[in-house]
Amino acid sequence: MSAYIVRRLIQAVIVIFVASVVTYGLLLKVPGGPLSSIMQAQQSDKNRITSEDFNRMRAWYELDLDGPIRFTRWLLGVPRGPIVIGGTELFANTPIGCFAPVEREVQRKDGSYTIAQVGCDKLVYLRDLAGRRTSRGLLLGDFGSSWQILRERPVSILLASRLPFTLQLMFTSTMLAILIGIPIGIYAAVKQYSRFDYAATTFAFFGASMPTYFFGIVFILIFAVGLKYAGLPYLPPGNAVSVKDYVIPLLGRIGAASASDRLLHMIMPVTVLVIFNVAQWSRFVRSSMLEVMRQDYVRTARAKGLIERIVIMRHALRNALIPFVTIVVLQIPGLFAGAIITETVFNWPGLGRLYFDGLGRSDWPVVMALFFITAILTVFATLIADLLYTVLDPRIRFS
Repeated sequence: MSAYIVRRLIQAVIVIFVASVVTYGLLLKVPGGPLSSIMQAQQSDKNRITSEDFNRMRAWYELDLDGPIRFTRWLLGVPRGPIVIGGTELFANTPIGCFAPVEREVQRKDGSYTIAQVGCDKLVYLRDLAGRRTSRGLLLGDFGSSWQILRERPVSILLASRLPFTLQLMFTSTMLAILIGIPIGIYAAVKQYSRFDYAATTFAFFGASMPTYFFGIVFILIFAVGLKYAGLPYLPPGNAVSVKDYVIPLLGRIGAASASDRLLHMIMPVTVLVIFNVAQWSRFVRSSMLEVMRQDYVRTARAKGLIERIVIMRHALRNALIPFVTIVVLQIPGLFAGAIITETVFNWPGLGRLYFDGLGRSDWPVVMALFFITAILTVFATLIADLLYTVLDPRIRFS
């Protein structure tokens, strides 16, 4: 077992590194960036920005460096000063990439124009990076500073402020989905082709086929807008807490940021996520249970005269949950990353909403931090799933 875990940890390091390289490279090719608004202002007659100001901003965001140099500084950190050994500045005259890449406006085949790199002004040496911002690097937990959302503040502060809201939403919805979805799937398999099975199947198909933003918009229109205009008790349409007290019919005055206020704000986003997960997980448990209940060991248990409840719960369910473990464990990254669409629809101040804002405002340090942490959690979630297989299935052993 220990040798298997060591091998998986080595594989995890390789996978995380490759994922970080790929995502960082893709973000480099995304149109726009932190200077897109400045470039638009430069083309306006009202706000003229000089070339010196533009170059200074490029240097501040390190956009004047090659992608590999920026990636290395982002991943491994930036030294606070030159490396000196025996009075000699080490690697000071070593070229490490291209400095100030030449970019010009070029015309595409469709007639539009874009900014593209057409050359290299000069090589960059290690000594040329002296005086720039320092960083401990991503490997030491330093995600850099936010470019737009929380300008020049550490990304870690931004993540810490949003993480509790995401954990609150995702943990509640996941636990409710498990407690509801598994019994529905079991009972639908035991009572196959019954009215309950047909009703559960219809609900599952509808819940899994419709996107979460559809349920979110419908819930807001019915339970927030419609009930309020009808003079009935309604739910807050969005956010996690209210900024001031409000009155709900039959419920009275609700204090801002109180426990009841937080609970009312959670009802709709949690319900949307529960509907989506229950629809998928109940169908998966039903299919797995039907397959297991046809196995010989289940027939043998019934032939021995065991009670049907014991046959289902002790013999069939344990084996049916083995593939379901993979789905549940892979929810661990989702507990951190959040539900992007649901949080965006309900303006929930979690990490999913933060990721959406980071992409919209080209705040790459925030986006890359979420990518990197999600990749780490995904890799380790698969390792946890493999280890849980040995608990549920005694036939599985890792040597």
